[in-house]
Amino acid sequence: MAKKDGALITHKGGCHCGAVAFEVVAHASVTAQACNCSMCEKVGFIHLIVPADRFRLIEGEDALTAYTFNTGVAQHLFCRTCGVKSFYVPRSNPDGYSVNIRCLDQSTFSEIQVEPFDGQNWEDNAGHLAHLSQI
Repeated sequence: MAKKDGALITHKGGCHCGAVAFEVVAHASVTAQACNCSMCEKVGFIHLIVPADRFRLIEGEDALTAYTFNTGVAQHLFCRTCGVKSFYVPRSNPDGYSVNIRCLDQSTFSEIQVEPFDGQNWEDNAGHLAHLSQI
């Protein structure tokens, strides 16, 4: 796990075409999760989960379209123009956002560690993520 450096800073991100822009407040040194579920593997999503109050959509709400499956709880949000899923509200953390670390400006991070997450066995493992939207 990446060592937290104490200070929270603002990281900027967005989709490929620029229609969606957002900010996330997180440490400069973070640990993100690479999930192997059917959705994350196909889109290459690497999760940085943050509390809802540390995520701010700057522009592009009207450019987003939602996709849901299975239980319908997770709101997978995609840019209508370029198709990039840069963030969403995950079922594991409905009180937060999961941001694709690949969609954030990497220059504001001092360290990004990526740990595996077994999403293929989601029901057995989802509880290990719940605390991430609380910190």
